[in-house]
Amino acid sequence: MPKLDLAGDPADLTAALAGIHSVSGAEAELAAAVEAALRDQAGHLQIARSGNAVLARTSLRRPSRVVLAGHLDTVPVNGNLPVRRDAEYLHGLGTCDMKGGVAVMLRVAATVTEPRHDLTFVFYDCEEIEAERNGLGRVEREDPAWLAGDLAIVCEPSNAVVEAGCQGTMRVALRATGTRAHTARAWMGANAIHALGDALARLERYRPRVVDIDGCTYREGLQAVRIAGGVSGNVVPDEAVLTVNHRFAPDRSPADAEAHLRDVFAGYELTVTDVAAGALPGLSAPAAAELVTAAGGVPVAKLGWTDVARFAALGMPAVNFGPGDPTLAHTKQEHVPIADIHRCADVLGRFLG
Repeated sequence: MPKLDLAGDPADLTAALAGIHSVSGAEAELAAAVEAALRDQAGHLQIARSGNAVLARTSLRRPSRVVLAGHLDTVPVNGNLPVRRDAEYLHGLGTCDMKGGVAVMLRVAATVTEPRHDLTFVFYDCEEIEAERNGLGRVEREDPAWLAGDLAIVCEPSNAVVEAGCQGTMRVALRATGTRAHTARAWMGANAIHALGDALARLERYRPRVVDIDGCTYREGLQAVRIAGGVSGNVVPDEAVLTVNHRFAPDRSPADAEAHLRDVFAGYELTVTDVAAGALPGLSAPAAAELVTAAGGVPVAKLGWTDVARFAALGMPAVNFGPGDPTLAHTKQEHVPIADIHRCADVLGRFLG
């Protein structure tokens, strides 16, 4: 089993973590290495396992608790291993999403032994695949006390600035029906694909909201992401389905978002196929405000969905704060600035220590 040095250079730790294969569903080796390192180098923490998630926490009776969370898994390899390093960056699978953030968490866990807040660390599995397998959800179902706190920091890549809250997301299916006929006698049928033309025109005309919440600007979106229909090359189709994805600001609930889409697509049969609520910024919470001050920058809105929404649903303010550019996640060119890793470790060390 690889031995991890938690108190050393967090960039070196990032490289070591990225060198351990942990594609979703295959995190056992990395989880074992993380658990062994914490037990060996962080004796002040209570440590537990939940499948391939590793949990650790202090019990110092501080007046508040901060939960730090990060996933151990990566998307599949895409010709971007082994990890390589140059003067400014670590390149390779997982360096940005999100073993740089995990390295920062591990360094804090090992070196901040007398924190101002009680601390909980959640290193979890299966974040990059279907939600029902997400290790954070499993911990919530099986032992929710591990996720209780006054502020959650998810160390996903955020360019080393505080990204507050997150957007909600909803997918809907618009179904159109028609009548089959031979294409040589098309007037005898009704083309279901053509019937979706007006829905596509509405999308073309749609102007999404731009919403300011706590000084953070959330840009909504509405996009067609799939269209399906057709029977054969010589048959007028009698059914077609258009799938639309809506990214909505966290001032809308899922019910609000659904009502909005039913208004936009009035006249169409609409079915919600997937939905996840967003998370409000929560920057007025004392611990969140302290983190923003420690980070020394202007917080920005998270344009996308992350597991901060799970913590928000538990009634906690939650932010993203981690090294790396989120637009590089899941790409062959994935890399993380070494300076980002050091900055995040320094900010969290000062904020929590």
